[in-house]
Amino acid sequence: MQAEAREWFAARTSAAADWPLTDLLAAKGDQKVDVILPAQDEAATVGKIVAEVRAQLMQPTCGLVDTLVVVDSGSVDETAEVAAAAGARVASIHEVLPDIPARDGKGEAMWRGLAATSGDLVVFVDADLRSFTAEYVMGLLGPLLLVDDVQLVKAVYERPLITEQTRIAAGGGRVTEIMARPLINALWPELAGVAQPLSGEYAARRTLLESLTFPCGYGVEIGVLVDTYERYGLAGIAQVDLGQRQHEHQDASQLSRMSAQVLHAALTRIDAAGKVYAAPEQVTLPSFSHDEAGFGLSVNNVQTSERPPLRSLGAYRDRTR
Repeated sequence: MQAEAREWFAARTSAAADWPLTDLLAAKGDQKVDVILPAQDEAATVGKIVAEVRAQLMQPTCGLVDTLVVVDSGSVDETAEVAAAAGARVASIHEVLPDIPARDGKGEAMWRGLAATSGDLVVFVDADLRSFTAEYVMGLLGPLLLVDDVQLVKAVYERPLITEQTRIAAGGGRVTEIMARPLINALWPELAGVAQPLSGEYAARRTLLESLTFPCGYGVEIGVLVDTYERYGLAGIAQVDLGQRQHEHQDASQLSRMSAQVLHAALTRIDAAGKVYAAPEQVTLPSFSHDEAGFGLSVNNVQTSERPPLRSLGAYRDRTR
């Protein structure tokens, strides 16, 4: 690990408790804060997250958060209804920038959520969290509000893998440990101190986010991290320990597709000229099953498309003038 990465880790890693609410409110001033939850079929958890943000961080109790939006990415359950009943503003991916046909993927929902809001500071929170508390949002906002040169704040946490039979303390971040961190260590070693490069909880300045391209799928986290680093260096990034993160875990086939999306986003950025890796328009990934009849093969689409910076879209600029 490079000395630069070690120094950054020591200087830019904090805990949620380091950023008390009174300090955040004093530093906020007239800035507006948006909390955005990209969601697909998260009816079991989204309501509790929305209720916690509204009760602890929004008026009339507190004015730290100004807007709370759940971006529904084609849910077939009652995600939208549950979120609205808990007090969120709900936006469908088909309603935001309606002239641009929607694509599948988490990054697509985040990109459209950004377009649907206007706050100066934006906090993204995954809607499948079972361990969410208001301190998640407070911790992520701390460095943005109180450290001038920070542009992006990533969450750090323990991610246990919990099943009915076992609990593995650090077993939850499988794509992170097997794909993302080795990639970053090899291609961007200065970022090796970022403990959770794929964390779905992070905060950033709108001026940064609306200037970045957004991978439509699960490559969005590594894309935003690397692009921020390329633009602002390590000084523009911080990370905050939020304790423990519990959420729904994916099976191996789903993790493989997630890993493929992370890989494509990384390759696109390390070889921007396309001399070695020319990003294909459509990527597929085979998966295999086995039963009494033998091996079976299925082919899955891998979302590798990217959305342009919102600032480049005339419809977005016209709305935000």
